[in-house]
Amino acid sequence: MKHHNSTRKLGRVSKQRTALLRSLAISLIEKGKIQTTEAKAKELRPFIEKIITKAKDNTLASKRLVLSRLGGSEKAMKKVFDKVAPEYTEREGGYTRIVKMSSRQGDASKRAIIELI
Repeated sequence: MKHHNSTRKLGRVSKQRTALLRSLAISLIEKGKIQTTEAKAKELRPFIEKIITKAKDNTLASKRLVLSRLGGSEKAMKKVFDKVAPEYTEREGGYTRIVKMSSRQGDASKRAIIELI
């Protein structure tokens, strides 16, 4: 049974998993919309929404926390604080949308598009 297993392992060890989530989050922030597998999109959603929620505070502590979560990418951090977070000041959550796509032809893995609303 799958009790108390909150994260998907995605076939990686923990450091590789955090690196993957960081790179997906940076890509989503820069482009606004990315195409990936369904499992990665579902795992990315809480990661990026916590970052955006923290960025709505716009304090020095929140900037440092977001910078550490994004792996030191100052370009992505500035975009979160300057462009992304101000759009969601009235919104309490649900900043992303996952749209399911057809399966990939090579290995039949489920694909999805995750985008900022």
